[in-house]
Amino acid sequence: MIRITAFATPDLRVDNWTIRAGDAWCVVGPNGSGKQFIDQLLLGQLKADGRESVIHDLPLSAINLVSFERQQSIFEQELKLAATDLLPESETATLTIDFLPAEKCSDPLIDTLNLRHRLDRPYTQLSTGESRKLLIAQALLNGAEVLILDNPFDSLDHKACENLAAALKAVWQAGTTLVLLLSNRSDIPSWCSALATVQGGLLQCLDNDDVAHQKRVLEALFSPTEQPDWPEQAWQLEDFPHDDIINIANASVRYGEQVVLRNMTLQVAPLEHTLITGENGAGKSTLLGLITGDNPQCYNNDVRVLGYRRGHGESIWELKQQMGIVSSELHRLYRVRCDALTVACSGFFDSIGVYERVNEVQINIAKQWLKAAGLGGRGSEPFHTMSYGEQRLVLIARALVKSPLLLVLDEPTQGLDELNRSRILDLLKTLEARRHTTLIFVSHRQDEYLPLFKRHLHLTMPVTADQNSEKPSTQ
Repeated sequence: MIRITAFATPDLRVDNWTIRAGDAWCVVGPNGSGKQFIDQLLLGQLKADGRESVIHDLPLSAINLVSFERQQSIFEQELKLAATDLLPESETATLTIDFLPAEKCSDPLIDTLNLRHRLDRPYTQLSTGESRKLLIAQALLNGAEVLILDNPFDSLDHKACENLAAALKAVWQAGTTLVLLLSNRSDIPSWCSALATVQGGLLQCLDNDDVAHQKRVLEALFSPTEQPDWPEQAWQLEDFPHDDIINIANASVRYGEQVVLRNMTLQVAPLEHTLITGENGAGKSTLLGLITGDNPQCYNNDVRVLGYRRGHGESIWELKQQMGIVSSELHRLYRVRCDALTVACSGFFDSIGVYERVNEVQINIAKQWLKAAGLGGRGSEPFHTMSYGEQRLVLIARALVKSPLLLVLDEPTQGLDELNRSRILDLLKTLEARRHTTLIFVSHRQDEYLPLFKRHLHLTMPVTADQNSEKPSTQ
């Protein structure tokens, strides 16, 4: 179906790779390994000079890709549609249902992926996990012959991962060819029929019959590196003058008839690190928006952060100066073309891009955090050319440059391979030991439920009067 021989570019080399109809390939590699170029290769967008080294026995229109980059591209297109004074947003936004073929809107796959209740919502209001499930449903319902999925299980809750894995297995068994590009060994489905690795821009196919060899290769691929030397922070939080660093009382958020949060109450004391979990679309990011001030409904509710009540004369910039934020929303909105060092430095100003003078001290601090995040010496690289996982590491460095009192991390390890995920979890332990920063951490992965979290808030959906209540930690 797709045959690749002696393919070589500066970014990717493939000596011999054949993808047959009905295969289920898993291609595993760390961040920055060249994995991000494989989808371009399969879609005919990556060319080698002077030779025809990729043969497609099917039209390129039969190959569908779902990736963070494609999600971002659609998001940016929707923002352009909404940027008009001529029509209200309700008339320009593309609804979830519009992405699906009209004759298949009753298909059970929509229920399997838990998208039925979101069909009337604009694409821009979907969570990262929901928008990925939507694009996968779109490809499958349109009859994709080959489906390329870049880290399909990232940012999905546990149940959604199970449902997606089952749906992918079913369509594979029905004849769809799958190519899963993965950054973590734990995401390899048990039914995967063929395995390859990519590192340093070289793709290598592994012998299906030699399981022991496969295991050794994968272990070497993710062999631990030396622990980073995290930059020092200036002071501790023990003398914070307020009892709570966050105090939310009976807050509700709704959009028209859609209730996202109802009667949410949350109190977090200084250094009371808090884990937030819940299903996709249950309101986790909305809750964080109330805390950071990025959701305007924080001013309609009793929300106190860092000792200030929202809407009572405080400056949002004064509060953000004491916060570090990493989120999918920030990642999606960071569309300014600049280098990685500029992105990291923008954390000092809570801006997207830098529009003020950056002094030498700030530049040196930003370089230290980039180095600690595994990106030392890469500050001059354009941010938009980095892989999604590498961009995430830059945004983590951006959140840390000013040693924030409150660090809000909304799925910060999204897109990271297992080595970089381990690096970030080690950072959380370091921050706990330094007793400077209070952590608010959203995660779907049970291996990220660390003992340092003193509180565990689990959100469920649909919202009812007695939901959004705090549950004990499962630690």
